[in-house]
Amino acid sequence: MIRINLLPHRALKRKALQRQFFVIAAAVALFGAGIWFVVHSLFADRIEDQLARNQYLEQKIVELDKQIAEIQKLREQTAQLLARKKVVESLQANRAEAVHLLDELVRQLPDGVYLKAVKQTGQRVAINGYAQSNARVSTLMRNLESSPWLEQASLVEIKTALQNNQRLSEFQLNVNLARAQADDGKSGGKPARTGRLDPASTPLRTSAAVASVGG
Repeated sequence: MIRINLLPHRALKRKALQRQFFVIAAAVALFGAGIWFVVHSLFADRIEDQLARNQYLEQKIVELDKQIAEIQKLREQTAQLLARKKVVESLQANRAEAVHLLDELVRQLPDGVYLKAVKQTGQRVAINGYAQSNARVSTLMRNLESSPWLEQASLVEIKTALQNNQRLSEFQLNVNLARAQADDGKSGGKPARTGRLDPASTPLRTSAAVASVGG
């Protein structure tokens, strides 16, 4: 018996091809989606790791900024302490210098000369006093020039004055401190002679004393 296929074979073949296409397309789409998911996951993990690193670095930067601020504060405090130390040392040096200045003036003071005021301004020392004669003032200036502590003695004024019915020479002179020599002499000086500045031992009971030493 002869069978005749009356079905449209071309239409069936077309449908088979369409089904095959859809299957392949679905497989490709699933494969692409899988690849995209894997790549996306990798990049997401890397981004998350990088964000975590950035956050860690930011925290460390904040900590370092705090440490730098503390170090700067400590430096400022150290500078302030050093400045205070220098001030204290300067005050102590000036105090010691005043003591040595008076001691040296007593050593160089000749007989017949009495001081009434000594004022120090920096390296300059102004001396006021009385002398029994102008020659005594000259002797005082020579003694000051020969002192390792003092230099550049200069007479500012000398005039005649009456004190307790005595005719005296009232003088004013300036002298400079020789600081380098003074520093060398702080450790070993001669003992001071104190008799010449005692007001009770002279006719000038009220004025023959060192009145002030100022810086």
